[in-house]
Amino acid sequence: MADPMTRIPVAEQDPKVRATNFEEVCLGYSKEEAMEEATRCLKCKNPQCRQGCPVSIDIPGFISKLQEGDIKEAYFTISKYSALPAVCGRVCPQESQCEAKCVRGIKGDAISIGKLERFVADWARENNVKPVAADEKNGKKVAVIGSGPAGLTCAGDLAKLGYDVTIFEALHKAGGVLSYGIPEFRLPKNTVVASEIENVRALGVKIETNVIIGKSTTIDELMDEEGFDAVFIGSGAGLPRFMGIPGENANGVFSANEYLTRSNLMKAFDDSYATPIVAGKKVAVVGGGNVAMDAARTALRLGAEVHIVYRRGEEELPARVEEVHHAKEEGIIFNLLTNPTEILVGEDGCVTGMKCVEMELGEPDESGRRSPVVKEGSDFVLDVDTVIMSLGTSPNPLISSTTKGLETNRRKCIVAEDNGATTKDGVFAGGDAVTGAATVILAMGAGKTAAQAIDEYLQGK
Repeated sequence: MADPMTRIPVAEQDPKVRATNFEEVCLGYSKEEAMEEATRCLKCKNPQCRQGCPVSIDIPGFISKLQEGDIKEAYFTISKYSALPAVCGRVCPQESQCEAKCVRGIKGDAISIGKLERFVADWARENNVKPVAADEKNGKKVAVIGSGPAGLTCAGDLAKLGYDVTIFEALHKAGGVLSYGIPEFRLPKNTVVASEIENVRALGVKIETNVIIGKSTTIDELMDEEGFDAVFIGSGAGLPRFMGIPGENANGVFSANEYLTRSNLMKAFDDSYATPIVAGKKVAVVGGGNVAMDAARTALRLGAEVHIVYRRGEEELPARVEEVHHAKEEGIIFNLLTNPTEILVGEDGCVTGMKCVEMELGEPDESGRRSPVVKEGSDFVLDVDTVIMSLGTSPNPLISSTTKGLETNRRKCIVAEDNGATTKDGVFAGGDAVTGAATVILAMGAGKTAAQAIDEYLQGK
């Protein structure tokens, strides 16, 4: 019997091996390991873990079923709350959400909630267990714009309530950031993402790809001409930001968005695809979030020496601790307290290096983070031939600029109330389109909240 205070370790690919392939890093629990980890749950009367979950999964409920070996019921328990459990089990920042609130974690290791959720969802996929669809339709139509985590969650919840739901996706493949943003080695596309999308389809949701709202059709046309009673905008934040420093237009400078889309959605990492990508011999990734780690670890697997360049220290890195740990294990070099000032460009227009300055942390800003200050006379040149900018993203203004009465803020994010209601009647929004770039699970939470608000809105009509 394992020590109840210590979590069961989960198997991973060896760092030296995985740094050369795009197969999944974490191998997940076996049934025996999952059931043993589940026995550590204290079955709290007032489960704090649920309060830490943005979609309020009945965590003790599914773990209790897992303890009994009833994995099918464990899956049904999760799927009442989450349309994407196999995704969440892999990419949610559990350590700062459900697991951060776990009572077991006060004196020992928190329950490995994310890995248990992943195990249950993977078991359901391998055993062809699907979520339960609504018995009958209620005759009302809802359009969902975007097939990322917010859109899929909103659509799934509305379908379970009997709505006729159609998702409109701008790209040729559904999944949003799950398909274009997160690499294969963290989130396998053909198994995990594709099957989660099929589960949403199994609830009766229709998905139309290659439909750009604002070009192919508009929100007003969906409501006035195509008979949709309500619309949810979950179009994400796909517009990259740059630093505005000299040399950013050089050949060999990419946004992390473009770089990851080429690799993840268009399979540039696979030699059997014709998608071009610049591998680079020495790559600098500017930024410290999960997207920066994803871009850095992708470049490493394409054969480059990779530097993460971030203007704050390690404690301030916004990326998940697990992602930073994996990146270090694989050989990514961290240039912390370092800020680029110029990208050096050769006569051929290509990157030849990056001028940087060293930083030190000064006084905290309004958010409580210590502001970086330049160290005088600390200029140096980082020898790189490729630069990937990972500085966050903002929503594409196409939808807001073609929709009458839809208010946005100065960052081009859609203005929405806590329940997702926008300034346009019958139109709701959530996820990155409202908040700017955030996490998958927060987008799912917003999609879930909006589905409930849409139901209440349409019931009252």
